Amino acid sequence: MNDNKDQFRPEDHENDHFLLTSVVGSYPKPKWLNRAKELYEDDEADFDEDNWQEAKDDAARVITNEHERAGLDTVVDGEMRRTEMVEFFAHRIDGYEFNGPVKVWGHNYFDKPSVVSEVEYDESWLVDEYKFTASATNRPVKVPITGPYTLASWAFNEAYEDDADLAYALADLVNEEIEKLVDAGARYIQIDEPALATTPDDHAIVGEALERIVADIPEEVRIGLHVCYGDYSRIYPEILEFPVDEFDLELANGDYEQLDVFKDPEFTADLALGVTDVHVAEVESVEQIEENIKKGLEIVPPDQLVVSPDCGLKLLPREVAYGKMENMVQAARNVEADLDAGNIDIERETPTPADD
Repeated sequence: MNDNKDQFRPEDHENDHFLLTSVVGSYPKPKWLNRAKELYEDDEADFDEDNWQEAKDDAARVITNEHERAGLDTVVDGEMRRTEMVEFFAHRIDGYEFNGPVKVWGHNYFDKPSVVSEVEYDESWLVDEYKFTASATNRPVKVPITGPYTLASWAFNEAYEDDADLAYALADLVNEEIEKLVDAGARYIQIDEPALATTPDDHAIVGEALERIVADIPEEVRIGLHVCYGDYSRIYPEILEFPVDEFDLELANGDYEQLDVFKDPEFTADLALGVTDVHVAEVESVEQIEENIKKGLEIVPPDQLVVSPDCGLKLLPREVAYGKMENMVQAARNVEADLDAGNIDIERETPTPADD
């Protein structure tokens, strides 16, 4: 993989080692933004499109700034303009339509779309969002995009022979969008594929979709793949063949029980290790997160390690989400300093060579 991580290293970074800190994407929305949405959707309220746009802009600025204050090396606007991760994109892709919510678990409903005709690219999905966020910060901006496999799997397919054909068609659209983002200045793209680890036999489909996604994308553009939850042993080591620079994995939630999965064969890409559990509404101590970060050093050397929460933070209380980020950044800086001082003994198991 390309070593394109150092472009995100701050000029005033105080340690020789650099553990890139980032977030997966989503973040709790300010309560007033939810209220603004209610007013916008209320026909009797005096709250028009301009007011709603201003509210989203303000929220994006606030959360981008919150990420800066926490010390993150790369920031996101917390997906303030987005709804559910499939629904947001399906509304922007020709060929999808919505027919009402579907019950998915417990009392939760998902507005599951249908693909009723050939999917086509119309207007850009995220370029305006990226440009706005980039204008609100001096730090590099990461752009999360729901991947084509999940966009296909979490929709009713009424137009293509199978989900693989639909995923490939969507991958071509994602490639088109990334090209526009790159033209706008984006250098860090994250493909979200939560469906992968739940249907692992399809990793070859995801691999082909990713090949289409990265076609003609410059090498300096960092491509990450986020796969939350699931049995990683069913997709490893096959995922190492994917054309991405970084794998973002949820491991804190399972108390690192799956850590050994990635030790043999050797993990050759960068590892964005989940070091805070987004399912627990308590802020882990800096010391606890330091120990979690060190677990990543059992898999990869420091120059291949990225530090991240397990997944999106949107379901947490906002003060908890901020506390997790702030402590995560401090823990990363502490581990860097300990690495510089030689205080951390990096002992990674060397995989036994496979028989020819």
